[in-house]
Amino acid sequence: MAKRVLVVEDNDLNRKLFCDVLRANGFDVEPVADGEFVLDAARAFAPDLVLMDIQLPNVSGVDLIAALKRERGLAEVPVLAVTAYAGKGDEDRIRDAGAADYLAKPVSIGPFMAAVRRLVPA
Repeated sequence: MAKRVLVVEDNDLNRKLFCDVLRANGFDVEPVADGEFVLDAARAFAPDLVLMDIQLPNVSGVDLIAALKRERGLAEVPVLAVTAYAGKGDEDRIRDAGAADYLAKPVSIGPFMAAVRRLVPA
């Protein structure tokens, strides 16, 4: 059975790229463009990994990571945070919220898939 990845990304091109790469590598993918739907989507999809953009409209990806970690049934799901805004202290703040790993955009496919495979072994 394919591992499931919830892809939370508001940028259409980035979301499509992440989904296409993951599908090409055998993952079942559920894209989410709006952070306000993340918790409901995660409950319904039961992902093995959440790929979380940090800069989302209306809600912070950091807040969403913390909310996922408080959810029974989702708290153990690893989160791979991805952001274009990698300022000093951002990685610590993101990891403190509960992210298992962190990538700065632009993301190269090789390091991206290596991070995914570390978090969701086959």
